[in-house]
Amino acid sequence: MENDIPTFEQDIANCVETMRRGGIILYPTDTIWGIGCDATNAEAVARIYALKQRAESKSMLVLVDSEGMLERTVADVPEVAWQLIEAAVDPLTIIYDKGTGVAPNLLAADGSIGVRITGERFSQSLCRRLRRPIVSTSANISGLKAPAIFPQVSDAILEGVDYAAFYRRDDTGSPSPSNIIKVSDGGLVKVIR
Repeated sequence: MENDIPTFEQDIANCVETMRRGGIILYPTDTIWGIGCDATNAEAVARIYALKQRAESKSMLVLVDSEGMLERTVADVPEVAWQLIEAAVDPLTIIYDKGTGVAPNLLAADGSIGVRITGERFSQSLCRRLRRPIVSTSANISGLKAPAIFPQVSDAILEGVDYAAFYRRDDTGSPSPSNIIKVSDGGLVKVIR
C-alpha cells in the first residue's frame, strides 16, 4: 500500500484481513482506542495479553455487531440484560455468566465474559465483515493510562500490532470507557463501573 490514507472500506478490509490471518489490530471503538483480534483465535488473544503485559487471569471483553451475534457469544442472555441493552444511552458492557464460541483464554476463570454490542460505525463494520466477535481491550500497557484518542497511543503498542486503523485518527474528543454491569442468570445485577 502507498503512503495514501486508505478509504473507510479499504481500512476495514485491511483490519479484517489482518484478523483473519491471526493478526492483531489497533482500532477506534465506540469508546476509546482498542487492540483487537478475532475473538475465536486463542493464539491472537494470547498475543494481545503479551503485548499489554496483562495477566491472562484478567479477561478482556469482546464487541459484537448485533443481538444475534451476542446470542452466539453468550450461553444464556437473561431477560434483564435485554432490558439494560434497550435502556442504555452510553456504551454498555455486560458481563455474562457463561461465554461460548470464543477462545478459552478470553473467558474469566469462572467462565464469564464481557460483551458489548457496538453501534459505532467502524467497530460494527469490523464485526460484521469478520462475522465473529472481536476482542476489544484498551490500547495500553496494563497499568498505564488508556488512550482516549489516537495520539495518546504509545509507540510500544503501535509497534506491537500488525495493523493500525486510520479511521478517526484525527478525533480530538474525550471518549470514556464503557459502563460495566454484571448480570447473573438468576437476574442479579451488579454495577462494576
